[in-house]
Amino acid sequence: MSDLFKDQIAVVTGGASGLGLAIARKLHTEVGRVAVLDINPATQATKDVGENAHIFACDVTKEDQVSAVIAQIVERFGRIDILVNSAGITGKTNVKTHEVELSNFRLVFDINVIGSFLTSRAVLPYMLERNYGRILHIASISGKEGNAGMLAYSASKAAVIGMTKVQGKEYAETGITVNALAPAVIRTAMIEAMPEEQVKYMTDKIPMKRCGTLEEIAHLAAFIVSPGASFTTGFTFDMTGGRATY
Repeated sequence: MSDLFKDQIAVVTGGASGLGLAIARKLHTEVGRVAVLDINPATQATKDVGENAHIFACDVTKEDQVSAVIAQIVERFGRIDILVNSAGITGKTNVKTHEVELSNFRLVFDINVIGSFLTSRAVLPYMLERNYGRILHIASISGKEGNAGMLAYSASKAAVIGMTKVQGKEYAETGITVNALAPAVIRTAMIEAMPEEQVKYMTDKIPMKRCGTLEEIAHLAAFIVSPGASFTTGFTFDMTGGRATY
């Protein structure tokens, strides 16, 4: 455990697999105590994250579940210092707007946007009590540029970026920072499930001509939520292999 994060408590949503699991693992080595929220909390996830990880079943789209779990974490540990919102889905891809199903569009927004809103709203009062906190929303380059064939996902991640800007400004004087991380293609199970044509479309836009790794994104995420990253808020960090330079 790093002295930089001494005695801190981190919460990671969507932390039982993929990108969230990689970030939870990294924070476990730095922070020591990590609470993982996931709709499918596999028992294996505890071993994958680390011995001191705590897994909580939670559907981040349900207000009552989010409020109850956050309160339970605070009751157990006395505080929440870090929140990483990694729970997310792409929804159906490789479809144009006139082919998008409203039910799928709503589902993507519920998880990617409403979930991030509910969890951040729930932890903020506890962070305000201590005048300290780090919130990181996982966005996407598609939220900046838009990916054809991914209307719901791109629009939802644009909303996450917009929320980050607002929250960063709202709490700028409180010791709480709110930032976003916008990756390009990171090889996860979610990406593997997408049509290869869609993955190639996204990868071809990356100057490095490769996908990012889970280790790379976890490393940057840990920096963003560290105590030392205290003068950056409302910002969206790039992790795109050179695709986004703004």
